[in-house]
Amino acid sequence: MKKPEVLIVGAGIAGPALAYWLSRNGYRPTVVEHARQLRSGGSAVVVKGPAIPAAEGMGILPRLRELATRARSLTLLDPGGRRVLRLPLTSDGASTVEVTRADLSEVLHRSAQAEAEFLFDDTVTALDQDEGGVDVTFRRSAPRRFDLVVGADGAHSTVRRLVFGPERLFAGDLGLYGATVPLGPDAVEDPTEMTMLTVPNRMLVLHPSRTTPLAIFTFRAARSAPHDRKNVGLHKQTVADAYADVRWRAPEFVTAYLDHPAPFLDPLTTVRVPSWSLGRVVLLGDAAAATALLGDGSSMAMAGAYALAEELAARPGDHARAFAAYESRLRREVGPRQRRVGPLSRLMVPRTRPGLAVRNTVGRAVGRTNRTASREAAPRWTGPAPTGPSPCSRRPLPPDPGGAGAGR
Repeated sequence: MKKPEVLIVGAGIAGPALAYWLSRNGYRPTVVEHARQLRSGGSAVVVKGPAIPAAEGMGILPRLRELATRARSLTLLDPGGRRVLRLPLTSDGASTVEVTRADLSEVLHRSAQAEAEFLFDDTVTALDQDEGGVDVTFRRSAPRRFDLVVGADGAHSTVRRLVFGPERLFAGDLGLYGATVPLGPDAVEDPTEMTMLTVPNRMLVLHPSRTTPLAIFTFRAARSAPHDRKNVGLHKQTVADAYADVRWRAPEFVTAYLDHPAPFLDPLTTVRVPSWSLGRVVLLGDAAAATALLGDGSSMAMAGAYALAEELAARPGDHARAFAAYESRLRREVGPRQRRVGPLSRLMVPRTRPGLAVRNTVGRAVGRTNRTASREAAPRWTGPAPTGPSPCSRRPLPPDPGGAGAGR
């Protein structure tokens, strides 16, 4: 029998993970990515919770541990750059692993590339579906017809815009911006220490990463304005203005941001879509339910990819029921996370000095709890703990027969 053909838009995290599982469940996946290649650099992400059994099933967890970042502690600084407290980030028996997003994307791509077709430097421009399939128009490739289409192309999803409506209908603004820039290897003195300075409305983090340290800016802009993702000059001016009066190493990091040809900046948003599927098109990862600040995006993408592939395999020929079952499973995971993101944003980036004092008090309490839990081999603290049943725990993962950016 002819294998059902599935187009996956986006080769970041969710896309390659889904391609891997679909290829092992009797589908023929094609992944299209608008970038010319897998993206390098990027922030660190944490593989945890429901993503761990998915990584184990893919056989990639040992490789991810080899690629783990070096951060073992977090030091909080006061506005003057003086140490407030230090929190451990690891414990014996840790059930999580922190890697760069680029490393995770490459490992997932290597796992899927033998069975899936990858089209780089291309994207979809039109989707026309009927009862039997979806006719897809590409920017560069010839038109093709697929049985199903999956939008795994991030918070600014093209698939979501083409099928479900404009981004403004689904994106919730947290009032915060996130910006990053890579630094030279000599930017860190201790490669195991992550450092965070917070002043009202602004946070600045120095992350040692694995090979390339990263400066991370999280802030509320003094003047809100429509965001132009292609206006690099405006991005640089926005960051420079926001950190003009911040001490410690802020001037050094802002200079690095201004000197970089293409630094990253984007508003921090949540994405809430009433239904993740419409006909033969379904959303996955941040395209369906982005949650800023929690560091769960990559883990939810991996867990969602496994859940979607499993539900499709369990209901051959009935994509509607499979999509509904997948969405029900994942909403139990992402719902509590999205409800926490508002309070967490106010805690992480306080508006006032009293709010900053509260944040530091919470940090001290977490530090005491973590030290106690560490003696009992507790998992790594990476923010609020996952809640709800794991989407990968409904049935055991199949054995791995071998093997091992966001697209728009």
